[in-house]
Amino acid sequence: MIATRYVAIVGPGDAATTADVEAAHEVGRLLAEAGAVVLTGGLGGVMAAATEGANAAGGVTAVLLPGTDRTASSATVAVATGLGELRNALLVRAADAVIAVGGSWGTLSEIALAHRTGVPVVCLGGWDVWDATGAPVEVARADSPSDAVATVLRLHP
Repeated sequence: MIATRYVAIVGPGDAATTADVEAAHEVGRLLAEAGAVVLTGGLGGVMAAATEGANAAGGVTAVLLPGTDRTASSATVAVATGLGELRNALLVRAADAVIAVGGSWGTLSEIALAHRTGVPVVCLGGWDVWDATGAPVEVARADSPSDAVATVLRLHP
């Protein structure tokens, strides 16, 4: 089976809440079941949970790690970039769409990069963002993992 979509799941690492981790696991599983390749930044929290969920469903997972240790993830493909946080831009540009689960500064940077480059992004939880005029920045929002996956699949068929 050839995957037609590459979907990045982004979110907090060490600061992820239990709810974030559970949601990311479910998002990863649902995307894998839909035939998508699941991309993450490869570390703990949301990233690890999404990878584990997709792996458990028999999906293909790829991670862009910030360091140089490929063994830091259980993904199908682990790319050790050595770029630290700069790998966020690579992750977003490698994706057809992004699902943000929860919120952290790194997550916010990935949402901004996706928004700026026209990559569809769906937020499950996380922050509200306003532009310089005080107007809310419009991003798709989801209420559940299944809603996030359905929305991203609709935005990028």
